[in-house]
This record gives sequence, C-alpha cells and structure tokens, in this order.
Amino acid sequence: MDSTVSYLENHGIKPTAVRMLVWEKAHGQSETFTLHDMEQWMPHMDRSSIFRALKLFAEHEMLHIIDDGTGQQKYCVCRCEHGHHLNHVHFTCTKCGQTYCLEDYKIPMVDMPEGFVMEDVEYVVKGICAKCAQ
Repeated sequence: MDSTVSYLENHGIKPTAVRMLVWEKAHGQSETFTLHDMEQWMPHMDRSSIFRALKLFAEHEMLHIIDDGTGQQKYCVCRCEHGHHLNHVHFTCTKCGQTYCLEDYKIPMVDMPEGFVMEDVEYVVKGICAKCAQ
C-alpha cells in the first residue's frame, strides 16, 4: 500500500482510497482491459469512480488509451519510458477481441505532407493472436 501511495504521489496524484484500489487492480494487469472489465473485477465500486480514476491515470501517462476500432476504449498500463507509449504497435485479435501492446514493435515514421502537423498516431494490427491460432 505504501508503494502505491508513493507511486501515485510521484505522478502528481493525490492517493485517495478509490484511486489506490483502482491503480492496484489496473497495475496488476498484463494485458489491455476495459472499464467493463474493471467493473467486473471491482463490483463493490461505482462505475463513475472507476472511470474518473482511469481517466486521471491516463492524463498522467500511467495508462494509455487504445482505440482498436472495437467501439470499446481499452486501457493498458504504461510500462515504457515517459512519453514513449505513443510509438508502439497494438495488435487486436479478431477472434477473441483481446488487444495486446507490442512494445518491442515501433510505429514506422510517417512523412506528413507540407502544412500537416501530426499530433497523435494509432497503429493497430488486426489478425489472430497466438492463443487463438492454436
């Protein structure tokens, strides 16, 4: 619990009871998850409280948000260097729907036409994951 308090404070977040519980559950996930997943894992907690905590963590770059085209916002714990979570590829399985962060696979550089300014990049590869391919 002390490490959670320190971690949140080091990211400029006041460690409330709700935030600590949500962060501990989120931080324990090795794959992406949705707000609905968090609700299932924490049925005693209010949906809006969970959402506000997740949003705050994303704003402080502790989580990153993935739009994989499924219509559900997915979250992943940022386990990379500060600010570098935007440059890796995500893979969404068309069979099971799971989205994976492929942090070792970098997004290729895209040259923009003159006058265009890139602000964000989403790079999602779709196919069958290793688990479903078996």
